[in-house]
Parts: sequence; structure tokens; C-alpha cells
Amino acid sequence: MESYGDYKKGEIGAWISIVTYLVLSAGKLIIGYFYHSEALFADGFNNSTDIIASLAVLVGLRISQKPADHDHPYGHFRAETISSLVASFIMLAVGLQVFYQGVTAFYRPESNTPDSITAWAAACSAVVMYLVYRYNTRLAKKINSGALAAAAKDNLSDALVSVGALLAIVGSQYGMPWLDAVTAILIGLFICKTAWGIFRDATHSLTDGFDSAKLLLLKKTIASTPGVSAIRDIKARQLGNRILVDVVILVEDRLTVRESHLITEEIEERLLNKHQIRYTHIHIEPAVNTSPTSTCS
Repeated sequence: MESYGDYKKGEIGAWISIVTYLVLSAGKLIIGYFYHSEALFADGFNNSTDIIASLAVLVGLRISQKPADHDHPYGHFRAETISSLVASFIMLAVGLQVFYQGVTAFYRPESNTPDSITAWAAACSAVVMYLVYRYNTRLAKKINSGALAAAAKDNLSDALVSVGALLAIVGSQYGMPWLDAVTAILIGLFICKTAWGIFRDATHSLTDGFDSAKLLLLKKTIASTPGVSAIRDIKARQLGNRILVDVVILVEDRLTVRESHLITEEIEERLLNKHQIRYTHIHIEPAVNTSPTSTCS
């Protein structure tokens, strides 16, 4: 039940991003157009596309709250990961657009010097987006949400785009129009790199990939449980903000069913306390002629 509550909390971060993007994109498009700043206008257009990415995250979080049904016995938690994947595609498109505009800017010198109000608008936008990034990052860690973490990275990218727009505007006012192009190119590359990281993590999770170092820690925790003679097999997968563990353990064949069940309860408690894992499937097999040492090394 707590997982569904966590997704509900995650919606708050998505809504904050959407409202912020709506306000900032409208303001930057208007100010950039009337006060002759192509950099600020492009930044506003960037924010308008980010609304779509935030909506994708919101939809993913909403679908993830649906309980298990007849054809989704594990629930709908991976909808969150799919929304991260969608967000990465949108970020990549924006990054390539910013990079392209930076390259072509060398052949399109600015004819108008932006008004100083555009610099203030870019600076305020950078500060606001950085604060949203900090909020969503903390919330994503608290509820272990990959989609919200992706949205937070998008927030940081937008803060950097606004910083780039600010530098471009200031550079134009001091006779350095080339700074606009250089900044746009660097920011475009940074956004593409961030998009690739989100895409890599999402596809790794969707293909049931799992951190081998973390799996080893889980294995050591289980192997150190009293009564566990050995571990025959262990697997783990990520479903949205929760981890599922499947493990086959060996116990002494003289134990009763009740005694064996108490061992599994101890394993579940240890995984919960040490690793915050609530979903564990444990299969027990008799350890015939097996020493009490574990196989976790």
C-alpha cells in the first residue's frame, strides 16, 4: 500500500514542474519576442516542450497507482519506468534542437541587441528551475521514483539552458554574439548526455537488469541469516519504485515446516530493515550433506 502512496506523493513533483513550465514558457516567449532576445525565446520554446515530458511522467505515476488485475498480476509499477523512457526521448529532441541552433547561430548574427529585462527574465528562470530541481530530487530519493528523478534531471537541464540564455544575452550586450552559439552548443550536448543516462537506466530496468553490486549485498544479508546453509540461486528486478527478490535457500533437512518458515520470516525482516525491500519470494530446499557455510563469496 505504501508504494501506491509514494506514487501519489510523486504526482506533486510532476504538477510543480508542469505549472512552473507553463508560467515560465509563457513569460519567456512573450518577453523574448517583444524585447528582441532569440536566446530567451528559444528557452521559452524549450520549456513548452518540457510540459509534454512532465505530463508523460505524471501519466506514468498515475498509471502506476493502479492495483494488480487479471493480466497485470504484479501491478502497473513499470508504467513509471516507461514514462522515464518517454521523457528521455523528449529531452534528446530538445538537446539536439538546442545544439543545432547553436551551430547555425554562427551563420546568423543577431541584428538586435536584447533589452536588459530579458537578462533578468533568464536569471529568474534559472533560479526557479534550480529550486524545482532540488525539490524533485529530494522527493524522488524519498519515494525511490525513477520517473521523478528523470524529471528532476530535466529541471536541472532547463536551469542550465536559462543560464546559457543569460550568458548569451549579456554577451550580446557587450559585443560578444558568438557566446550565444558556444553556450547553446555546450548546453545542447549536456542535455543529450542527460537524456542518454535516463534512457540507459530505463531500458536497463525494463529488460530486468539489476545492479550486480547491490545484488551481492542482498545475497550476503540472506546468507548471514541463522539457519541458512547455502544460497542456490538469487535474482532481483526493479518494478517502478519497488524491488522484487527471488531466492532459493538451502536449510537442514531435519527442520520442520514451521522452523523453515521462521527462517524465511527472518530473511524478510532483514531485507526490509537493511535494504527497504518489502517483496521477497523465498523457496526452500533441503541441504543434504551441505556444510553450514554459505555460497555468497
